[in-house]
Amino acid sequence: MKAFEVSSHLDTLLHSYPDAKLISEAAKKGGLISRTAIARLWLSEGIPYAFKSKPALYEVLRTWLGERLEVDPKEIHLSGSARIGQSLAPRKIGIQFGTHSDLDLFIVSQDLFERVKKDFEVWSFDFENSLVHPKNERERGFWDENIPHVKSTINRGFIDSNKIPYRGKYSNNLKIAQSMSDLKIKLDITPDAPKIKSASVRCYKNWGSFVQQITLSLR
Repeated sequence: MKAFEVSSHLDTLLHSYPDAKLISEAAKKGGLISRTAIARLWLSEGIPYAFKSKPALYEVLRTWLGERLEVDPKEIHLSGSARIGQSLAPRKIGIQFGTHSDLDLFIVSQDLFERVKKDFEVWSFDFENSLVHPKNERERGFWDENIPHVKSTINRGFIDSNKIPYRGKYSNNLKIAQSMSDLKIKLDITPDAPKIKSASVRCYKNWGSFVQQITLSLR
């Protein structure tokens, strides 16, 4: 029987909110095993940095949002700088979480994924058949870009809800948009809550899709 082996590249990640540059270095040098470990442990589990001074508020938020979106609160998580305290995005690496930051929520729920996917399919059909029209040419440009983008991400097991219009006919996506708007307002008026620029939701089909996408991003 062999002892457990831990990649030496993960030895520098010693607490819940490691420096973004240390994460980046471990991900690049440690290969797929290290990237997978980072995705599972540091980037999805535990109390997020944004709520470290008031952890119970994070659970209250998840319970509220779970009821709004009809998902188990356990399926709701945070990513980005709100998770570890610093941005991992290549052009923003190391920038601290603050009032300029977004709250990047992700939900791992096949049921919600399928509901939002259905909204996308109805919207893309409507747009391609001139049953729904953008408000202006700028919005048309976004729609033209978003349809192939979302089709691609669906094949990889996730959907960014903000790529689909917030209109009444696409009820699940409208509910997400309204919830994100209300979430910001509620955080703004809650004592000791993190103050944010905006909030968004990415829907994952399952945990395998999440880990796969994050390990690809860490490359």
